[in-house]
Amino acid sequence: MDAPLQRRAFLGSAAAVVLAGGACVTITCAAAPKGRVVPVVARKFAFVPARIQARKGERLVLQFTAPEVPMGASFPDFGVRADIVPGRVTKLEFVPDKVGTFTFVCDVFCGSGHEDMSGALVVTE
Repeated sequence: MDAPLQRRAFLGSAAAVVLAGGACVTITCAAAPKGRVVPVVARKFAFVPARIQARKGERLVLQFTAPEVPMGASFPDFGVRADIVPGRVTKLEFVPDKVGTFTFVCDVFCGSGHEDMSGALVVTE
């Protein structure tokens, strides 16, 4: 098959996929995060919100942004952490498996005041 015919065949196949509901819709649905999405902004020198509520066993998808400088988010009681880069969304997914109030901290030096940058994850039954 010559190049123009191959191109027409490809475009015809692509059009059929789009008209049939398309793989794009399937891909978008498969890429959707499973769990409760919580947007968190890492600012100098505070997390907003500073307090996150969750239930034991609930999948959390924390979506971090940092408008100013690179940051980190560490949840040592759950063994998870993430680097937060300005201009990007960083997703941190995990399932809290214990009840209580747990401190999370910025673990990337972000300037004077960094030592006091923390938040609380409150996990209930």
